[in-house]
Amino acid sequence: MAFLTDTQRGILPNIQAPPEWGIEPVPRAQRILGFMDYAVLWGDLGIGLLVLLAGTFLVPGLGLGDALLAILIGSLLGALLLAFIGVIGSDNATPTMVLLRPVLGVRGSYLATALNALQLIGWTIFEFVVMGVAANAISQALFGISNFPLWAAIFAAIVILMGIGGPVGVVRQWLERFAVWIALGTGAWLTYHLLTTYNFAQLFTKPGDGSLPFWIGVDLVIAMPISWLPLVADYNRFARQTPRAFWGTFIGFAITNIWFLVLGTMALLGAGVQQEPKEFATAIALTAGWLALLILLADETHNAWADLYSTAVSLQNVFPKVKQRWLIIGIGIFCYLVAIALDITQYENFLFLVGAFFIPLFGILAADYFIVRKRKYETSELYRARGLYWYQGGISIIGLIAWIVGIVVYHVTNPTTLGAFVDAWPKLIPDSLTAYGGSLPSFIVAFVLYAILGSVVLRSKAPQPSTETPPA
Repeated sequence: MAFLTDTQRGILPNIQAPPEWGIEPVPRAQRILGFMDYAVLWGDLGIGLLVLLAGTFLVPGLGLGDALLAILIGSLLGALLLAFIGVIGSDNATPTMVLLRPVLGVRGSYLATALNALQLIGWTIFEFVVMGVAANAISQALFGISNFPLWAAIFAAIVILMGIGGPVGVVRQWLERFAVWIALGTGAWLTYHLLTTYNFAQLFTKPGDGSLPFWIGVDLVIAMPISWLPLVADYNRFARQTPRAFWGTFIGFAITNIWFLVLGTMALLGAGVQQEPKEFATAIALTAGWLALLILLADETHNAWADLYSTAVSLQNVFPKVKQRWLIIGIGIFCYLVAIALDITQYENFLFLVGAFFIPLFGILAADYFIVRKRKYETSELYRARGLYWYQGGISIIGLIAWIVGIVVYHVTNPTTLGAFVDAWPKLIPDSLTAYGGSLPSFIVAFVLYAILGSVVLRSKAPQPSTETPPA
């Protein structure tokens, strides 16, 4: 970019690809992100068309008042957990899947990696579909041109380039300078439009139809921040100071997640938008205008970028020698090919399924780091083939036990997830067990069980560091 003037360089984003850190700890000199960086990053990731869509699932099953309360409780709890898991990444400058080695074992973390890669690929496909459909709706309405595969390909290419650019570049060169402010302005316009167009005061007095229990609604809300848990350390490992990253993550994500989920409920109750993703984008355009949809569409690329980038980082937990950039390119192309052939019909069930696996998993990680290990991991041992975190054949039995128990508790206390695939399952569960949904019970059970087992078993064995050199 030598042909640009100094002024132009100050305005245009830097598209030069940074060095790849892979899964190794980020060097101290590169840990440069602070409170505002994380408030912008996670605030922006709490904005999006899919967040609006998730808000529509709360109503009319819940009345508007109950839906807003579910959004507040679920978003605050989920954002708080997101920020706390981010602390582990900031303390150790290490990505999330590597941080699971102390609780599951080096090889045991591969199972979490496979599940995480699967859910992130699913999210990326969802994003590509929604972006392609939204852009195609705009193109068809304004110019009479319809070509969904072309639009999906354009956005997939943008997302792949952002993935290669890495977190620091995207946050500082693009999000902070342009994207987040434009998205916030669009959210403000959409809020104003809905509030001044529809009478929501009357809707507060109308009860829900009872098809969605309150705490199951909270589960649905929690699933949004929980879906970012396996990614959070991938970005918060670049933090200059852990406390600032914590508060930036919590405040940024909580505010925008609450805001856009509320907008989703308002869009369904007021404008009557459809809950099917392909019709949802068009309905938002008709409600708020094509320009608002176009801006939200551009902002959606950041969510897809985070999903794609973290898929590559996660897979490097298993394949550390594979170049991150080639993983990003290969996975991005694969997601695009699936997106142009996929008909989304199970988005709500997908959210519940994410929570069922990852809420108890990160319950045991929180227990291990904050209770059992007293916030102390031996970072060098995370990468050692037969070191402190190898356990039995590379697997921590107590970690797997606590995780499995937590998953079972989730499916018992929230039978909706398995009920979407096995009709008879909800009928087997007494109503008394489902009073508080699945998220809180599964997290608490997994957390307490691992805290007890870890304190007894791990401390009694007191393994010594291996003298072997880490694998290349």
